[in-house]
Amino acid sequence: MLSEPLKFIDLFAGLGGFHYALKQLGCKCVFASEIKPDLQLLYKRNFPESEIQGDITQIEPSSIPTHDILCAGFPCQPFSQAGKREGFKDIGRGNLFYNICDILEYHKPKYLLLENVANLRGHDDGNTWNTIKSKLSELGYDVKSEILSPHQFNIPQHRKRIYIVGINREFGDINNYTFPSPIENANCDITKVIETNDSNIQLLKPEIYEHLQVWQEFINNTIHNGDTIPQFPIWAMEFGATYEYRDVVPAHQSIKDLNGKRGKLGKIINGKSLDDCLLQIPNYARTGKDEHFPKWKIRYIEQNREFYLKHKKWLDIWLKKIESYENSHQKLEWNCGANATPTLQDKIIQYRASGIRVKLPTFIPALNLVGTQIPILPWVDLPQERIIEGHPSKGRYLSVKEAAKLQGLYNLDFNYTADGYPLSVTRIFEALGNAVNATLVKHIAKRLIIL
Repeated sequence: MLSEPLKFIDLFAGLGGFHYALKQLGCKCVFASEIKPDLQLLYKRNFPESEIQGDITQIEPSSIPTHDILCAGFPCQPFSQAGKREGFKDIGRGNLFYNICDILEYHKPKYLLLENVANLRGHDDGNTWNTIKSKLSELGYDVKSEILSPHQFNIPQHRKRIYIVGINREFGDINNYTFPSPIENANCDITKVIETNDSNIQLLKPEIYEHLQVWQEFINNTIHNGDTIPQFPIWAMEFGATYEYRDVVPAHQSIKDLNGKRGKLGKIINGKSLDDCLLQIPNYARTGKDEHFPKWKIRYIEQNREFYLKHKKWLDIWLKKIESYENSHQKLEWNCGANATPTLQDKIIQYRASGIRVKLPTFIPALNLVGTQIPILPWVDLPQERIIEGHPSKGRYLSVKEAAKLQGLYNLDFNYTADGYPLSVTRIFEALGNAVNATLVKHIAKRLIIL
């Protein structure tokens, strides 16, 4: 602990990951900014001693208290692989970095600590990162950066982020700073996170159990017929399809070329217009932006068609069971390797736009901004009071409490909004997906402030 508290500000504060970490190191928050009203209220609930205001673009740097450390997890969507990746061209969010710079220029704090998506470093062929470094250097700061993930430190979550630390050259240089080193052969134990007695949980809907049962049947049949679970994405809607895809995409073909061929789930295409025909092929094959599919998509279509021809006899029967499923539920991504036990019951399941993703139960996939993609833990026993007669007694979504633990935000209170009602689970997971990992921040900051 510090003999005299260093003062810090918490920009784009969200749930307060920086605050949570630095408070444990004996630092004092003197100002916070968060644009979303519901998260402002939640911040006040959890950190009542701190002042929090709204939109940072509407706050004059001169009105912000003097501080020693500037912390900011500035908006990551402009640089994210999952977003449009417009970077500084993203009007509003991309330019918020310069609001940070305005505050640094006015207050000249001793330290800065920033966090963003790992893709920031390579965004725009490295030009974005070079711009950030150059601007911070102009303002008098030496900086270092490192891409780290909680799973490298025995925390069972895979979440790569770039962490940027800086020292005002008036106080020294950054040469003596080293980021915490990942633990060699880190052992992530998912059971340390799971709260078996937590009754504040989301149960699985009956259709989820059905999806998993039907896809388990797919796996069983694959193994029974002497094959291994495909390591490429399984696109069941491609099974039985015969439309042309190698030379030119369907959207650039004629109605005559498409009619009579087989489209989604092997059904014959019969349309009066090109749009009618395209609606009868898999959704990922409808794009008409380019005349040719990328090589990876051609390869996946080819692999799925080959798998179908190899297993046509039992697949034609199995396919009838998924005809009514949404497009993304007709896809399976087996991310467990060829040697994993061929069962879904002991894996982590995540419903994504790209398909039902299956991962080993070693660490949770990165929490993200999409609250509908909460990981499923099929093997976890339900607490007695949540078991419904006639329904399975195992399987549920990751709980809010467990997700908060993954982010190092222990005992955070989510049960408050302006009208006295708690935030929805979806909203909480969105906020957790946008939060900085307090445990990693604590490790990084501790090394910085003791220099």
